[in-house]
Amino acid sequence: MDTINDLVESPKQFVKDSIALINRCSKPTQTGEHDEGGVLGHGSSFPEFFQMAFAIGMGFVIMGFIGFFVKLIHIPINNIIV
Repeated sequence: MDTINDLVESPKQFVKDSIALINRCSKPTQTGEHDEGGVLGHGSSFPEFFQMAFAIGMGFVIMGFIGFFVKLIHIPINNIIV
């Protein structure tokens, strides 16, 4: 019986700690309350959530171009070597 209580108590404690963490963390605003400067340093009225989404999207695009150009250069060099 004691082992069953231990098996049940562990997930309960995990859920309780997870809920406390989510409630304590600051979440991005979606209403445009903050107007401290945009993603690119301009005064933007975008909400904080959309600023972060735009920055992450631009990061994916930039990393995609970097990967494309690295592959574009390395494939012909690999064919010359082999």
